Amino acid sequence: MDTQTRRALKNDKFTQAAVSSASWIGEHKTSIVRWAITAGAIVVLVVGGLTYGVVRSSAANAALSAALDVYTSPLAQPGAPPEPGVYATAADRAKEANREFVTVTHDFGWLPVGSKAHYFAGVTYMDMGQNGPAETELKAASHSWNPDLANLAKLALAGLYHQTSRDNEAIDLYNELAAKPSTTVSAPVAQLDLADLYASEGKQDQARALWAKVRDADKDGAAGEIAAQKLAAK
Repeated sequence: MDTQTRRALKNDKFTQAAVSSASWIGEHKTSIVRWAITAGAIVVLVVGGLTYGVVRSSAANAALSAALDVYTSPLAQPGAPPEPGVYATAADRAKEANREFVTVTHDFGWLPVGSKAHYFAGVTYMDMGQNGPAETELKAASHSWNPDLANLAKLALAGLYHQTSRDNEAIDLYNELAAKPSTTVSAPVAQLDLADLYASEGKQDQARALWAKVRDADKDGAAGEIAAQKLAAK
């Protein structure tokens, strides 16, 4: 018996409650047994549910890992003979990886892994030039409870909007990311992408203002170095 329990037993109110409980149980034994059986069944169901969840989570992680293996697999060297697991082109690799990522979203969409699969499905759709499905998948991932994943999806989505001449929507997302950064997408990273967008539109003053802001805010970081290089080149 631990110290905390000993102290509780010495407390008058606790002792009185324990005695009252024991008396009540004696008077209602049949009801208590019936309740215990019901509660036991509930516990079994809960444990069973947790076990099922663990099994499904393990299967989901394995499926996502297999899809990522495909997406990061090597490409064939020019003139090299075909090899298992080696894709001739990046498009072929993206197509196969996309198929597996989409399968994960269908089979495990209710798990956190499902949100990750939505993100990679969106990215691979972008690789394949299928912008409509890419937007759908990235939007799904952008609603993840995990801010790191959600911000990655929003960053990719902003890039997609810029590619498809929807710059106003891209700018809104970049500003949102800069205001609410995460571990995966820092404010300087979002601002660098936004500055590049402005530069592509010929808005050099706005681009330079952002590069200067990033350079000053991230003097010792990679983003600050990139911003300084951009300023020096313009």
